Amino acid sequence: MTQARLIDGLAIAQALRHTIAEDVEALKRDHGLQPGLAVVLVGDDPASQVYVRSKGEQTLEAGMHSVTLRLPQHTSEAQLLEVVAQLNADPAIHGLLVQFPVPAHIDPLVVQAAIHPDKDVDGLNAVNIGRLASGQPALAPATPVGCMVLLEHVLGDLRGKHAVVVGRSNLVGKPMAQLLLRADCTVTIAHSRTHDLPSVTRLGDILVAAVGRPEMVRGDWIKPGAVVIDVGMNRVPSRKPKAAAEGKTILVGDVAFDEAMAVAAAVTPVPRGVGPMTVACLLQNTVTAARRQRGL
Repeated sequence: MTQARLIDGLAIAQALRHTIAEDVEALKRDHGLQPGLAVVLVGDDPASQVYVRSKGEQTLEAGMHSVTLRLPQHTSEAQLLEVVAQLNADPAIHGLLVQFPVPAHIDPLVVQAAIHPDKDVDGLNAVNIGRLASGQPALAPATPVGCMVLLEHVLGDLRGKHAVVVGRSNLVGKPMAQLLLRADCTVTIAHSRTHDLPSVTRLGDILVAAVGRPEMVRGDWIKPGAVVIDVGMNRVPSRKPKAAAEGKTILVGDVAFDEAMAVAAAVTPVPRGVGPMTVACLLQNTVTAARRQRGL
């Protein structure tokens, strides 16, 4: 049996960032417009620190204006909302996100609602969720946007494909389904409590796994010849006994990768699959937001 094609998200993201940099240069040259992205981090979560630093670096590499605000763990919800209000009003900032998770004393829904919909490059404000669902121009979360870029890279036209999305989060599962519907796919949303989940996933010409359970989707859950997009990022003990005994870990997705490679037509790896696309599509969202705010 022929092994599946590996979908190199890292290479595709690099190409997308190059295109974004060209777009930014054209906006600055032709319209005097430099897209600006502000990222707000509350607290000192180590993973969030890494993500925020990466976002800032890639924003600058694309020629964009970058603002990173690091607020202490004890920042109150009211203080955070005041920072958000200031960034909403700043004409140099076209995209704004607050890095989640936030400390437990801050309500993330309140924060999402406070970000102006036109600057909501995370696509989590209820206005953008409604715009996406009703077919209007919307800023959608970067991860599902990145998944769509990968699917179109592999398949081209998605019309008529049966897509199965495993996961129903506001950040990935639900907007992923909406974007697939926009592409004229037939969409099934499943999740960890779906009865006989393997029989549902086997229907998908496209299978998107975003359930947050390491290697839950096995090879025999996949329709032969399907394209598999694995959104999962799960840290598990190393497969090497000595390394595991030393507490070392590895990253795996929601799909059993080796099994999927033996069945599917194309599969995203973890890492180097969906992950690199997220920041690239966040930059793309910021450029889109800047254009719209200028009426371009």
